[in-house]
Amino acid sequence: MRTILYIIQKEFIQVFRNKRMVPIIFVVPIVQLLILVNAATFEMKRITMAVVDLDLSGSSRQLTSKFQGSPFYRIISAPFSYEQAMEQMQKGEVDVILQIPNGFEKTLIKENHVGVQLVVNAINGASAGLINAYSTNIILDFNREILIEWLNPAELGGIRRIVTESSFWYNPKLNYTTYMVPGILVLLVTIVGLLLSGMNIVREKEIGTIEQINVTPIRKIEFIAGKLIPFWIIALFELAFGLVLGKLLFNIPIEGSLWLIFLSASVYLFVILGFGLLISTMTNTQQQSMLISFFFMVVFILMSGLFTAIESMPAWAQQADLANPLAYFIKIMRMVMLKGSTFADISNLFYSLVVYAVLIIGLAVWRYRKVA
Repeated sequence: MRTILYIIQKEFIQVFRNKRMVPIIFVVPIVQLLILVNAATFEMKRITMAVVDLDLSGSSRQLTSKFQGSPFYRIISAPFSYEQAMEQMQKGEVDVILQIPNGFEKTLIKENHVGVQLVVNAINGASAGLINAYSTNIILDFNREILIEWLNPAELGGIRRIVTESSFWYNPKLNYTTYMVPGILVLLVTIVGLLLSGMNIVREKEIGTIEQINVTPIRKIEFIAGKLIPFWIIALFELAFGLVLGKLLFNIPIEGSLWLIFLSASVYLFVILGFGLLISTMTNTQQQSMLISFFFMVVFILMSGLFTAIESMPAWAQQADLANPLAYFIKIMRMVMLKGSTFADISNLFYSLVVYAVLIIGLAVWRYRKVA
């Protein structure tokens, strides 16, 4: 045990001596937290719109005002031809075109129905879907107002309506930041654990000190424990600091137990550190280690459910995600922080991480060769 403590002490001294390592550990993750939480969002808050009103009637202006009154839309032009509006869309100036046909109000009064055209820029499929949904809801709301106004409820003795009031559990205001912060925190501890642990042992190979360590009586398990525990401690500190920043800056809820969060994080970090150690045993330079780590990290992040729901992925991707440790920990973080889940609720995810940690560290230790 004393040998491991000496190695840990040596690692902390080496980390804080490296002027390039300290910013990577303490500055970069915090900057990423502040930037990614605000930038990584699928919310549409500034939809630019062109309205081609060929009718210029009271009803068409009423429909246009519905979009003007929405906080999500900004009408930047009102051309008198569809071709002009399409030119603006091709230049990227507008996201959606609303075309109101000539005779809109007259047809609506005589025939009780009329059509309008919505043209949405669908280069980004996710954004196009949201814009279409927002726009359709506004038009439906306009339609309801027309029905109530023309039916004259006072003369008909009142209209019986079913009124639906929605309430949202766990994220009542549907704040995307609340949803993203737990996932971004997982990303930060992953970067610290995977990149730095993998590069640390490879650095010993590059500077030639690994041969000196291999001829010492230090056992392999002591050397590996002493190498990985410092980054395990640093990553837990990063998580604690990130939680404090998330609470102070973004007011994220922490409904569940902090002890449960850190218990799960402790096991998850053993998985990530073991993965970094395994990469380091197969590489000879820090550049190789970093490139391989980035390859796996990009795959893990994109398939983790951080940005898109796992349930919406193809069946084969959902099966492949069973080998993705980020997916397990992101689920745990969101369940505990936002829903107040207990250990019984996350037990399957937690035990999966335990099994993963045992397997990956066992494989990494077996792969590491200490030649005396």
